[in-house]
Amino acid sequence: MIKAVAFDIGKVLLDFDYSILVRKLAPQTQWNEPELNDYLNQSPLLARYESGELSSSKFFEQIKGETGFRGSETDFAALFEDIFTPISGMIDLHRQIAQSGIPTFTFSNTNEMAVRYIARTYDFWPIFKGHILSYEVGALKPEAKIYEALEEYSGFTGGEIAYLDDLAENCAAAGERGWQVCCHKDVSCSREFLGELGVLNPSSNPDSAS
Repeated sequence: MIKAVAFDIGKVLLDFDYSILVRKLAPQTQWNEPELNDYLNQSPLLARYESGELSSSKFFEQIKGETGFRGSETDFAALFEDIFTPISGMIDLHRQIAQSGIPTFTFSNTNEMAVRYIARTYDFWPIFKGHILSYEVGALKPEAKIYEALEEYSGFTGGEIAYLDDLAENCAAAGERGWQVCCHKDVSCSREFLGELGVLNPSSNPDSAS
């Protein structure tokens, strides 16, 4: 019996696109867009930030020092946050589960700037019973430590937990712990997964927006 449902954030509840940041940030730095894209997406800097190794201020200071960004930390945060688009069908599925009384949790590799923005922008945030976030735990999926943190926080383990994530390696790590796992591809497949587990009303609209 499923007693908790955990949702990844990026590409499950919210789409994100770092190219939006790159296009807006590049004119305010000494670098062109390809250089900046490689720096943000292929260096270990973002992983260090999302694992909690770097604070938001340290993350900003390093980017400012290396790229020559001419704005303030507040200016940078406004650009860094503005990369999300809601996946309305998944947000609707989450709301249905939460309203049924099953506790739900975010379970995500993410960072403080993104979470500040999401928490003040999207009304789904306070509906979750709790948030297991990499930068707070000090570990990134698929490291065992962050999965253990969700189990400890929720009080549930193994097949009591249903989990939706878009990355195969994160899904595999959850499966090894006995969680019920959906490697999210689209709203339809995730709805089917949740329906088969009995945590979603089978009469939910199959034509919900994705």
